[in-house]
Amino acid sequence: MIRANDIKSAKKILQDWRRKNYSLTLVPTMGYFHDGHIALMAKARQLSNKVIVSLFVNPAQFGPEEDLDKYPRDFDGDSKKAAAAGVDLLFCPTVPEMYHDNHMTEVSVRELSARLCGIDRPVHFSGVTTIVAKLFNIVQPDYAVFGEKDFQQLVIIKQMTADLHYSTTIIGHPIVREKSGLAMSSRNAYLTDYEREVAHSLYTALDSIRREVQKSKGQKVVAELIKMAKNIIIQHAECSIDYIAIIDSDTLKPCAVISQLSRAVGAIRINDRIRLIDNVALYDEPV
Repeated sequence: MIRANDIKSAKKILQDWRRKNYSLTLVPTMGYFHDGHIALMAKARQLSNKVIVSLFVNPAQFGPEEDLDKYPRDFDGDSKKAAAAGVDLLFCPTVPEMYHDNHMTEVSVRELSARLCGIDRPVHFSGVTTIVAKLFNIVQPDYAVFGEKDFQQLVIIKQMTADLHYSTTIIGHPIVREKSGLAMSSRNAYLTDYEREVAHSLYTALDSIRREVQKSKGQKVVAELIKMAKNIIIQHAECSIDYIAIIDSDTLKPCAVISQLSRAVGAIRINDRIRLIDNVALYDEPV
C-alpha cells in the first residue's frame, strides 16, 4: 500500500495508474476504521483494479459546538487495517492541503441538505459535499463507495454527482451492524458498555416500524408508526430524539402513505453528548 499525504504526490500515482488503464474506486472516510469501513474497502476491491481510501477528518462538516477536536483518530492503526484490506493508496492530506488560507468555495445541495440531519446540523452537508467534490476532482474515480448508514449523505452525494456531471458511479453499501443490531460507527467508541445497550433502542425502534409495515402490508398510519417508535426510545432516560421519520428514499421527503420506497430514519442523542443515526428500508427490494 502506498501512503500519500499531499495532493501532488497522490495525483502523480493516480495519473500513472490511468495511463495503464486501471479502473479506480474511491472510499472517502474520516478514519478510525471499523468493520463497516473494511466492508466498503472490500466492495471497492470487487469493482476496480485500484482502491483509493481517503482518510481526512474534515473540519468543514463540523459545527462550532460539535466534536471535531474529540473525534476519534488512530492513523497508525488505520494504515495497518487499510493495508490488510488490500487498499492500494491511502490518501491522508492535512487540513492546509485541502483548505488553503484563502479558500472561498463551497458546494451545496440545498434542498436535500436542509432536511432531517440538516435541521440540527446546518453546516454539515455543505462540508461533506465540498470535500467529496474536491476528492472527486483529485482522484477522478470510476466508482465511489459510501455506506448506507449515512443515508441522507448518500442521496445528497448522488444528487451532487448528477448535477455536476461527474463520471463517477456512486455505490451504496448496506449497513454493517454489531451483533445487537447497532449500526457500526466511529462514534460508537464514545459509548460506555451500558450506553451501547441503550443506543440499540434506535435500531429496535426503526426495525419495529419495518415489521409493522410488512405485517400490515403497508396499511399502517405513518403517524402511529412514528409514535410507536418514539415510545420505544423514550423508555430510556439517557436518550433524546432529534427525529424519527418515514421518508421517500429518493427525495427524503416525509411519506404521507407507505410505499415500496419508504424508509424509516432516525437520530438520537445519548446523554446529550453522542449523536447516532440509523435507517431501515421498510421493504427488502424496491419495485
